[in-house]
Amino acid sequence: MDDWQFGPAQELRRAFILDDTKLGPIHWYSPGRSAAVVMSVDDIFPGTSQSAYEGGGDLEEGALGRLLWLLERHPQLQLTLFVTPDWRRISPVADRFWRHVPWFRDRIHLASILPKGTMDLRSHPGFVAFLNAMPRTEIAIHGLHHINQGHSVSVEFQNHDRAACASMLAEAIRIFEESGLRYVRGLQPPGWDCDIALQQACRDVGIEWVASARDIQTPVSKDAKTSMSGLSGVSMLFPERIAPNLVHIGTNFQATSPPERAFDILDAGGVLSIKAHITKNVPGHIHLDGVDDLYMNYLDRLFDDIEHRYGDTIDWTTLGRLATSLSGSSATLPSEKKTATQPVAYRAA
Repeated sequence: MDDWQFGPAQELRRAFILDDTKLGPIHWYSPGRSAAVVMSVDDIFPGTSQSAYEGGGDLEEGALGRLLWLLERHPQLQLTLFVTPDWRRISPVADRFWRHVPWFRDRIHLASILPKGTMDLRSHPGFVAFLNAMPRTEIAIHGLHHINQGHSVSVEFQNHDRAACASMLAEAIRIFEESGLRYVRGLQPPGWDCDIALQQACRDVGIEWVASARDIQTPVSKDAKTSMSGLSGVSMLFPERIAPNLVHIGTNFQATSPPERAFDILDAGGVLSIKAHITKNVPGHIHLDGVDDLYMNYLDRLFDDIEHRYGDTIDWTTLGRLATSLSGSSATLPSEKKTATQPVAYRAA
């Protein structure tokens, strides 16, 4: 049996009885600040421009160099990079022939993948050292391989039970630790998918927070709930405790969002949670929020405007620091809304 099945994990599993008095949105998260800004980047792995696509492996000469430029331009900015320990995905698009074959299509990888270990962080010490040296940057987990069998090529944890999810997370943590990569106990599940089995598995292995829901369309209000990708029905503006010892922080802004949406979120006292993907173009898909010069210039102008409008009233932080600051706080919910005994709903991207 794996190490995660012993010790504190047993206590966590026994304690997985939802206490509805401690769940729900957390509206006051930083004394002296009226709102917060966080920015996270997905799909970081050692792939270079000589690979199928660059995932950060070109270091300062590639997409990570663009992020460093943005950090230098804005000394208050902090980043959360979601890194995949052993990236294997080549294309996120399922094969057009095999995806129409019943039974068989659910039991094979429908898109091209790399051999296991090709992008294992333990084999790329220079990449790990570069990430560790990036200023004002934290690392969190983005799956194990970022692949899945069946039509949902990238939705790694979909259709896995609690034990399987915990085993995958434990292996991801093991690779991080053996590679020497410094990380925080947070997870962005590939494909945004975070069902109840994964929520339970996170607590089994000591994951303290997740970033699942993405909603860049719902109009901004303090009571707005997510209804796009990932968890559905959680707060769009505020961190939310979705289970004891597990905080959720969603995404509500990206490259296609107008600046006014950012200002509305900050005016409402929320967390402006900005998303990017390290790669713009992958085989068969274009990330609209890919880290290119255009998106970095847009964020540069946006941050200038936020600094000018709000000054020192904004808490520029990371997802991990934000979650840690909430660990001892308690959420307050109107009594008529206490329905936390039901699992949090989700939808995969």
